[in-house]
Amino acid sequence: MSDEELLAKATNSAGEASPQGEQTPKLAFLFLTHGPLPFSPLWETFFRGSTGLYSIYVHPHPSHLDSWPQISPFYVVHWGSSTMVDAERRLLASALLDPSNRRFVLLSESCVPLFDFATTYRYLMGSSRSFLSSYDDPRSAGRGRYNPRMQPAINATHWRKGSQWFELDRDLALRIVSDRKYYRVFEEHCRRRCYMDEHYIPTMVNMLWAERSWNRSVTWVDWSRSGAHPRRFGRADVTDGLLNRIKHGSRCVRDGNVTSVCYLFARKFSPDALEPLLKAQNSSM
Repeated sequence: MSDEELLAKATNSAGEASPQGEQTPKLAFLFLTHGPLPFSPLWETFFRGSTGLYSIYVHPHPSHLDSWPQISPFYVVHWGSSTMVDAERRLLASALLDPSNRRFVLLSESCVPLFDFATTYRYLMGSSRSFLSSYDDPRSAGRGRYNPRMQPAINATHWRKGSQWFELDRDLALRIVSDRKYYRVFEEHCRRRCYMDEHYIPTMVNMLWAERSWNRSVTWVDWSRSGAHPRRFGRADVTDGLLNRIKHGSRCVRDGNVTSVCYLFARKFSPDALEPLLKAQNSSM
C-alpha cells in the first residue's frame, strides 16, 4: 500500500481498540532504523516469554535489506520509504491495524531496553497519558526554525521542539495518523534548517492535546556534550554505574507520584556495546 492508502485504512478501521476481555492489550514496538539491528540479541532476550503481549514493526532505510531467522521476533517487517516523519506515521498506521495494540513505542537501532519486559509493560499500560517531550527552545535551533508562513494554522507561540522517540497511547496515535491539515503545513514550510521530525508532532500535540502527554520521553539520551548529535556509548562506557544512573538517577512524576524510574529505554549505543549490555541483562534476570 502507498502511504496515503495505509494512513486512510488505519484512520478508517483502527479507531476502536479490541473490547475489554476479548484480546490481551499489546505494546507495539516501532523500530525506525538506518540499517541492521545490532542489538537484536538483546531485544530477543527482552521479548522472550512474553508472546502475545507485544508486536514489532521495523521500518529500515530503503537502501538496506536485512533478514532474521523465523524464530526471531524481528522476522516480520513493514517496509516503507520517504521522509523521517512519513516513516513514523507509516509505522504507527501499520500498528494501528491491529486492534489489540494499545501503546506504541518508537525506537532506533541504537536503543536498548533498561528493564525487563514485565516492568516495561506494567509501566506503560498503567499510564494515563502518553510520553512525548515538547518544549519551547528559544535558541536558533528551536524558535529560529519557525517559518511565519505557517500562519494562521500555526503561530510562533505554538511552536515546539522535542525528541522524536515517543511513546503514545492508541487514541493519540490515531489522531496523529489522521492529521492532514498540519502535516501539509509542515511539509510545505518546514524545510532547509527546519527538521520536521523534531517539530511536527511536538508542536501539534502542544496545540491540540497537551493534556494527553506527560511532556517527557521514556528514552534516555545524553546531550551533555555540545554538538548536533548526542553522545554515543561504546563497549568501554557500559558499566553498572552508568546503567544504574540511567535507570534510577532521575526524578519525575507519573500519575501523581514521584518516581526514580523515568526511563525505560536508552540511546545511543554503539554495536560494540552489545556484549557488556548482554552481561548486564543476564545478571539482572
